[in-house]
Amino acid sequence: MDDDSKGSHLSVVVDLSPLYWARSALPAPENEFPLTLAAFLAQLLAFLNAHVACAHENTLAVFGAFPGKSILLYASSAPIPDGLAPDTNSANAYPPFNAVDAAVVQRITAELDALPEQDEEAPSALVGALAKALCYVNRFTLPPSANSKAQANGFHPGVLPDPRILVLSVSPDLATSYIPVMNAIFSAQKLKATIDVCQIYGPNTVFLQQAAHLTGGSYIFLERRDALLQYLIMSFLPPPAIRRTLSVPTQEQVDFRAACFCHKRIIDIGFVCSVCLSIFCAPLPVCTTCR
Repeated sequence: MDDDSKGSHLSVVVDLSPLYWARSALPAPENEFPLTLAAFLAQLLAFLNAHVACAHENTLAVFGAFPGKSILLYASSAPIPDGLAPDTNSANAYPPFNAVDAAVVQRITAELDALPEQDEEAPSALVGALAKALCYVNRFTLPPSANSKAQANGFHPGVLPDPRILVLSVSPDLATSYIPVMNAIFSAQKLKATIDVCQIYGPNTVFLQQAAHLTGGSYIFLERRDALLQYLIMSFLPPPAIRRTLSVPTQEQVDFRAACFCHKRIIDIGFVCSVCLSIFCAPLPVCTTCR
Protein backbone atom coordinates (compact mmCIF):
# COMPACT_ATOMS: atom_id res chain seq x y z
CA MET A 1 0.00 0.00 0.00
CA ASP A 2 1.47 3.36 -0.96
CA ASP A 3 1.56 6.41 1.28
CA ASP A 4 -1.32 8.14 -0.50
CA SER A 5 -3.73 5.26 0.30
CA LYS A 6 -2.99 5.11 4.04
CA GLY A 7 -5.06 8.13 4.88
CA SER A 8 -3.96 11.22 6.77
CA HIS A 9 -4.22 12.51 10.30
CA LEU A 10 -5.38 16.06 10.99
CA SER A 11 -5.35 17.80 14.36
CA VAL A 12 -7.19 21.12 14.41
CA VAL A 13 -6.44 23.71 17.09
CA VAL A 14 -9.28 26.23 17.33
CA ASP A 15 -8.80 29.58 19.06
CA LEU A 16 -12.05 30.22 20.95
CA SER A 17 -11.35 33.52 22.67
CA PRO A 18 -14.75 35.19 23.23
CA LEU A 19 -13.16 38.67 23.24
CA TYR A 20 -11.59 38.43 19.79
CA TRP A 21 -14.52 36.57 18.26
CA ALA A 22 -16.77 39.39 19.47
CA ARG A 23 -14.45 41.87 17.74
CA SER A 24 -14.42 39.74 14.59
CA ALA A 25 -18.22 39.88 14.45
CA LEU A 26 -18.41 43.68 14.56
CA PRO A 27 -19.91 45.10 11.34
CA ALA A 28 -18.46 47.86 9.17
CA PRO A 29 -16.63 50.17 9.58
CA GLU A 30 -14.76 48.07 12.18
CA ASN A 31 -14.63 45.01 9.88
CA GLU A 32 -15.04 45.00 6.13
CA PHE A 33 -15.79 41.28 6.24
CA PRO A 34 -17.25 40.44 9.68
CA LEU A 35 -17.30 36.80 10.77
CA THR A 36 -19.30 35.57 13.75
CA LEU A 37 -18.38 32.54 15.82
CA ALA A 38 -21.53 30.72 14.68
CA ALA A 39 -20.69 31.29 11.00
CA PHE A 40 -17.12 30.19 11.64
CA LEU A 41 -18.22 26.94 13.30
CA ALA A 42 -20.54 26.12 10.40
CA GLN A 43 -17.68 26.46 7.91
CA LEU A 44 -15.26 24.63 10.23
CA LEU A 45 -17.60 21.64 10.51
CA ALA A 46 -17.94 21.50 6.73
CA PHE A 47 -14.14 21.40 6.46
CA LEU A 48 -13.84 18.68 9.13
CA ASN A 49 -16.49 16.59 7.38
CA ALA A 50 -14.64 17.01 4.08
CA HIS A 51 -11.47 15.64 5.68
CA VAL A 52 -13.37 12.65 7.09
CA ALA A 53 -15.01 12.01 3.71
CA CYS A 54 -11.77 12.09 1.70
CA ALA A 55 -10.66 8.64 2.88
CA HIS A 56 -11.98 6.05 5.28
CA GLU A 57 -8.52 5.80 6.86
CA ASN A 58 -8.37 9.51 7.71
CA THR A 59 -8.23 10.35 11.41
CA LEU A 60 -9.22 13.58 13.11
CA ALA A 61 -8.71 15.35 16.43
CA VAL A 62 -10.06 18.77 17.42
CA PHE A 63 -8.63 20.83 20.28
CA GLY A 64 -10.19 23.98 21.71
CA ALA A 65 -8.14 26.87 23.10
CA PHE A 66 -10.27 28.74 25.63
CA PRO A 67 -9.23 31.56 27.97
CA GLY A 68 -6.81 29.99 30.42
CA LYS A 69 -7.31 26.35 29.38
CA SER A 70 -7.30 23.96 26.44
CA ILE A 71 -9.30 20.74 25.99
CA LEU A 72 -9.78 17.92 23.51
CA LEU A 73 -13.13 18.46 21.82
CA TYR A 74 -13.22 15.40 19.57
CA ALA A 75 -10.97 12.50 18.57
CA SER A 76 -11.86 9.84 16.03
CA SER A 77 -9.72 7.33 17.93
CA ALA A 78 -11.63 7.67 21.21
CA PRO A 79 -15.26 6.98 22.08
CA ILE A 80 -17.55 9.97 22.44
CA PRO A 81 -18.22 10.74 26.13
CA ASP A 82 -21.65 10.12 27.58
CA GLY A 83 -23.96 13.06 27.10
CA LEU A 84 -22.33 14.09 23.81
CA ALA A 85 -23.63 11.23 21.69
CA PRO A 86 -25.08 12.29 18.32
CA ASP A 87 -28.69 11.85 17.32
CA THR A 88 -28.79 8.40 15.71
CA ASN A 89 -32.42 8.74 14.68
CA SER A 90 -31.69 11.17 11.85
CA ALA A 91 -31.86 9.23 8.59
CA ASN A 92 -30.45 12.13 6.58
CA ALA A 93 -27.19 12.44 8.53
CA TYR A 94 -24.06 10.42 7.73
CA PRO A 95 -23.06 8.93 11.14
CA PRO A 96 -19.35 10.02 11.09
CA PHE A 97 -20.37 13.58 10.16
CA ASN A 98 -23.05 13.58 12.82
CA ALA A 99 -20.57 12.40 15.45
CA VAL A 100 -18.07 15.19 14.65
CA ASP A 101 -20.73 17.90 14.53
CA ALA A 102 -22.44 16.89 17.76
CA ALA A 103 -19.26 16.43 19.80
CA VAL A 104 -17.56 19.66 18.67
CA VAL A 105 -20.59 21.96 18.91
CA GLN A 106 -21.90 20.61 22.20
CA ARG A 107 -18.50 20.69 23.86
CA ILE A 108 -17.73 24.24 22.69
CA THR A 109 -21.15 25.45 23.83
CA ALA A 110 -20.76 23.86 27.25
CA GLU A 111 -17.27 25.28 27.78
CA LEU A 112 -18.23 28.80 26.70
CA ASP A 113 -21.28 28.77 28.96
CA ALA A 114 -19.11 27.66 31.88
CA LEU A 115 -16.60 30.51 31.52
CA PRO A 116 -16.65 32.81 34.57
CA GLU A 117 -17.50 36.47 34.16
CA GLN A 118 -14.31 38.51 34.58
CA ASP A 119 -13.39 42.13 34.00
CA GLU A 120 -10.32 41.05 32.02
CA GLU A 121 -10.29 37.93 29.91
CA ALA A 122 -7.40 35.52 30.36
CA PRO A 123 -5.19 34.90 27.31
CA SER A 124 -6.25 32.09 25.04
CA ALA A 125 -4.40 28.84 25.78
CA LEU A 126 -3.41 28.39 22.14
CA VAL A 127 0.06 27.09 22.94
CA GLY A 128 -1.38 24.58 25.41
CA ALA A 129 -3.77 23.25 22.76
CA LEU A 130 -0.87 23.01 20.29
CA ALA A 131 1.16 21.05 22.84
CA LYS A 132 -1.75 18.66 23.41
CA ALA A 133 -2.06 18.13 19.66
CA LEU A 134 1.63 17.20 19.53
CA CYS A 135 1.20 14.85 22.49
CA TYR A 136 -1.70 13.22 20.66
CA VAL A 137 0.46 12.63 17.59
CA ASN A 138 3.32 11.37 19.74
CA ARG A 139 1.04 8.89 21.51
CA PHE A 140 0.31 7.15 18.23
CA THR A 141 3.95 7.07 17.13
CA LEU A 142 5.11 5.13 20.19
CA PRO A 143 5.70 1.35 19.94
CA PRO A 144 2.66 -0.82 20.79
CA SER A 145 4.25 -1.95 24.08
CA ALA A 146 4.38 1.66 25.26
CA ASN A 147 0.71 2.19 24.46
CA SER A 148 -0.83 -0.37 26.82
CA LYS A 149 -2.36 2.43 28.89
CA ALA A 150 -3.66 4.12 25.75
CA GLN A 151 -5.31 0.88 24.65
CA ALA A 152 -6.97 0.56 28.03
CA ASN A 153 -8.48 4.02 27.57
CA GLY A 154 -9.96 3.15 24.19
CA PHE A 155 -7.16 4.46 21.96
CA HIS A 156 -5.82 2.33 19.16
CA PRO A 157 -2.13 3.05 18.60
CA GLY A 158 -0.45 3.00 15.24
CA VAL A 159 1.79 5.26 13.24
CA LEU A 160 -0.18 8.22 11.96
CA PRO A 161 0.48 8.79 8.24
CA ASP A 162 1.25 12.38 7.29
CA PRO A 163 0.43 13.93 10.70
CA ARG A 164 -0.38 17.62 10.47
CA ILE A 165 -1.76 20.29 12.76
CA LEU A 166 -3.93 23.19 11.61
CA VAL A 167 -4.06 26.23 13.90
CA LEU A 168 -7.04 28.56 13.45
CA SER A 169 -6.11 31.71 15.36
CA VAL A 170 -7.84 34.99 16.15
CA SER A 171 -5.59 36.16 19.01
CA PRO A 172 -2.42 38.25 18.66
CA ASP A 173 1.03 37.10 19.72
CA LEU A 174 1.68 36.67 23.43
CA ALA A 175 5.34 37.48 24.11
CA THR A 176 5.48 35.09 27.08
CA SER A 177 4.62 32.18 24.79
CA TYR A 178 7.78 32.49 22.68
CA ILE A 179 9.72 29.71 24.41
CA PRO A 180 6.75 27.27 24.51
CA VAL A 181 6.09 27.89 20.81
CA MET A 182 9.73 27.23 19.95
CA ASN A 183 9.63 24.00 21.96
CA ALA A 184 6.48 23.00 20.08
CA ILE A 185 8.22 23.69 16.75
CA PHE A 186 11.19 21.50 17.70
CA SER A 187 8.82 18.73 18.81
CA ALA A 188 6.87 18.94 15.54
CA GLN A 189 10.10 18.69 13.56
CA LYS A 190 11.11 15.58 15.50
CA LEU A 191 7.68 14.01 14.92
CA LYS A 192 7.77 15.09 11.25
CA ALA A 193 4.43 16.82 11.79
CA THR A 194 3.44 19.78 9.62
CA ILE A 195 1.97 22.87 11.29
CA ASP A 196 -0.41 24.95 9.15
CA VAL A 197 -1.73 28.29 10.35
CA CYS A 198 -4.73 30.37 9.31
CA GLN A 199 -4.86 33.78 11.00
CA ILE A 200 -8.56 34.62 10.79
CA TYR A 201 -8.64 37.92 12.69
CA GLY A 202 -6.13 40.43 13.98
CA PRO A 203 -2.56 41.18 12.91
CA ASN A 204 -0.06 38.69 11.58
CA THR A 205 1.35 36.46 14.31
CA VAL A 206 5.16 36.31 14.38
CA PHE A 207 5.49 33.04 16.28
CA LEU A 208 2.93 31.11 14.24
CA GLN A 209 4.57 32.31 11.02
CA GLN A 210 7.80 30.75 12.22
CA ALA A 211 5.99 27.55 13.24
CA ALA A 212 4.54 27.10 9.75
CA HIS A 213 7.79 27.98 7.99
CA LEU A 214 10.06 25.75 10.10
CA THR A 215 7.79 22.69 9.83
CA GLY A 216 7.08 22.98 6.12
CA GLY A 217 3.49 24.13 6.54
CA SER A 218 1.45 26.99 5.09
CA TYR A 219 0.63 30.30 6.78
CA ILE A 220 -2.33 32.27 5.46
CA PHE A 221 -3.51 35.64 6.72
CA LEU A 222 -7.24 35.69 5.97
CA GLU A 223 -8.13 38.92 4.22
CA ARG A 224 -11.58 37.79 3.05
CA ARG A 225 -13.17 36.17 6.08
CA ASP A 226 -16.37 35.57 4.12
CA ALA A 227 -14.40 33.05 2.02
CA LEU A 228 -13.04 31.06 4.98
CA LEU A 229 -14.33 27.69 3.78
CA GLN A 230 -12.76 28.17 0.35
CA TYR A 231 -9.38 28.92 1.96
CA LEU A 232 -9.67 25.85 4.19
CA ILE A 233 -10.64 23.48 1.37
CA MET A 234 -8.12 24.71 -1.19
CA SER A 235 -5.12 25.28 1.09
CA PHE A 236 -5.41 22.98 4.11
CA LEU A 237 -7.47 19.97 3.03
CA PRO A 238 -4.76 18.25 0.89
CA PRO A 239 -2.33 16.19 3.01
CA PRO A 240 1.43 16.81 2.76
CA ALA A 241 1.90 13.84 0.41
CA ILE A 242 -0.43 15.45 -2.14
CA ARG A 243 0.79 19.00 -1.68
CA ARG A 244 3.99 18.16 -3.53
CA THR A 245 2.00 18.20 -6.77
CA LEU A 246 -0.19 21.21 -5.90
CA SER A 247 0.48 24.92 -5.78
CA VAL A 248 -0.26 25.59 -2.13
CA PRO A 249 0.10 29.22 -0.95
CA THR A 250 3.39 29.92 0.81
CA GLN A 251 4.80 32.86 2.74
CA GLU A 252 6.66 35.44 0.72
CA GLN A 253 8.24 36.91 3.85
CA VAL A 254 8.64 35.38 7.28
CA ASP A 255 9.01 37.48 10.43
CA PHE A 256 11.84 35.87 12.42
CA ARG A 257 11.77 38.26 15.35
CA ALA A 258 12.10 36.76 18.82
CA ALA A 259 10.98 37.69 22.31
CA CYS A 260 13.61 38.71 24.85
CA PHE A 261 13.95 36.57 27.95
CA CYS A 262 14.16 39.54 30.28
CA HIS A 263 11.05 41.58 29.48
CA LYS A 264 9.15 39.14 27.22
CA ARG A 265 8.95 41.71 24.42
CA ILE A 266 9.25 41.04 20.69
CA ILE A 267 12.47 42.74 19.55
CA ASP A 268 14.15 43.51 16.23
CA ILE A 269 17.74 43.42 17.53
CA GLY A 270 18.83 41.37 20.50
CA PHE A 271 21.87 40.11 22.36
CA VAL A 272 22.39 36.34 22.60
CA CYS A 273 24.25 34.47 25.32
CA SER A 274 27.03 32.42 23.71
CA VAL A 275 26.51 29.57 26.19
CA CYS A 276 22.75 28.98 26.54
CA LEU A 277 21.51 31.12 23.59
CA SER A 278 19.20 33.20 25.76
CA ILE A 279 18.05 36.42 24.09
CA PHE A 280 18.10 39.83 25.78
CA CYS A 281 17.08 43.27 24.59
CA ALA A 282 20.16 44.91 26.18
CA PRO A 283 23.72 43.68 26.83
CA LEU A 284 24.24 42.13 30.25
CA PRO A 285 27.58 41.43 31.98
CA VAL A 286 26.22 38.10 33.31
CA CYS A 287 23.52 35.97 31.68
CA THR A 288 20.52 35.75 33.99
CA THR A 289 19.68 32.27 32.67
CA CYS A 290 22.93 30.33 32.97
CA ARG A 291 25.03 32.87 34.99
